Amino acid sequence: MTQSVRAGRESDLLAVVSQSSATVSFFDAANDTYIGGVDVLAEPHELCFDARRRLLWCASTYHSGYYHANSGRRSELTVIDPDTRRVVEVVDLAPEHGPHGLALDAERGLLYVSVEGSAERPGGVVVVDAGTRRPIGRIDTDAPGPHWFVISPDGAAGYASNKEAPFVSVVDLEKGTLTAKVEVPGSEGLAVSPDGTRVFVAAPYGSFAAGAEPPSPGIRVIDAAAAAVTDVLPVDDVVFPVHVTSTGKVLAGELRMATDPGSKLGRQSPGRLTVFSAVSGDRLGQAEVGRFPLTITSSPDGALGYVACVTSSTVDIIDLESMQRLSRLDIVKRGEPGAHGLAYIPRAR
Repeated sequence: MTQSVRAGRESDLLAVVSQSSATVSFFDAANDTYIGGVDVLAEPHELCFDARRRLLWCASTYHSGYYHANSGRRSELTVIDPDTRRVVEVVDLAPEHGPHGLALDAERGLLYVSVEGSAERPGGVVVVDAGTRRPIGRIDTDAPGPHWFVISPDGAAGYASNKEAPFVSVVDLEKGTLTAKVEVPGSEGLAVSPDGTRVFVAAPYGSFAAGAEPPSPGIRVIDAAAAAVTDVLPVDDVVFPVHVTSTGKVLAGELRMATDPGSKLGRQSPGRLTVFSAVSGDRLGQAEVGRFPLTITSSPDGALGYVACVTSSTVDIIDLESMQRLSRLDIVKRGEPGAHGLAYIPRAR
């Protein structure tokens, strides 16, 4: 099984952010061999690969720390050539700040970047021309901290999760306007089904602050046409990352806490990858992963899932048919936290 699911991946790459050491590491996707890394600006978070231009975008979100516990927000994106493993350019989005979620409309050559708000205006999405690598627009989301951002397969609609705001922002990408607010109790990761009819959103927001008991965790299913939640996929623990494969599997990373909280992010047990059908909502399987799963991606054929776990600073590679872990990558770090953003990079054709 391991050999068959790995076949044909020679010269494909997996790129992984190390948040604490400010690097992007590259691994051979066929055998998990480390082949090199690139230094980037402090606090890199998410990655996005532009296959047409063979460029990798990396968002640096804060000078240090993380959401609501940082020393100041950055404003830069780093553009990397993954084949030569060198920095091509650093794009400064100032006065915008706190770039995090990255979504590419490959057909139109547009990169969408979620940015945090300020006293002067709410958070929003910056539109970047992927060819010139320059900002060309902004769409307000009417929330202070849009974090993850995804777009529909046809490039017409975008969806921003908002940690504290009690809604998902829906934007018309052609008109550049906010069109709806779908009520959810704060949200984390989100993903769109391959046919664009449903959006899967992790809610509630994962807060580590003491206080009232949060709503029950689950994956809220939004009907895209109705802009309303129509179902909830049940999970046991709070979910941060959500990803949908090309084959229609919903991958959710559950954070599992130990009984006695310790660090700023609490004391964690091994996390869990839970897989659902994007069509039926049926649970298809589960696999144990590292501590605090924070980003998930998959291979283009939907056979392999990759789960970056920030506290253990590991990436688990999961066969999504057998739900067996094939390998675990240890991501070099200096301090905490560690592994974060991911991108699968097919070899040049």
